[in-house]
Amino acid sequence: MANNKSAIKRIQISERNRVRNKTYKSAVRTLMKKCFQAVETLGASPDQEEKQSTAAKDTLAAAYSKIDKAVKKGVLHKNTGARKKSRLARAMQKAKPAPVTAS
Repeated sequence: MANNKSAIKRIQISERNRVRNKTYKSAVRTLMKKCFQAVETLGASPDQEEKQSTAAKDTLAAAYSKIDKAVKKGVLHKNTGARKKSRLARAMQKAKPAPVTAS
């Protein structure tokens, strides 16, 4: 156990940071899962593409925002945040149907 004031304070600070990091990481994981599910439903049924596309874009924006905030706070490393955002963007690109060109 801690023997001096500074060690006690460091324990309190590290516990506070651990809880904050845990909540941010959990929120990022949850938003990423929601985004992947929205993208999956977008790719599965192209008949309601407009409505699902906006839902997918909204979840993507929310996930991007939370990832950026986690990086800013120091919860995630910047490369980790970039990798997560890249995976989301790649999934979104795969779900979009190729544009039809008239020839």
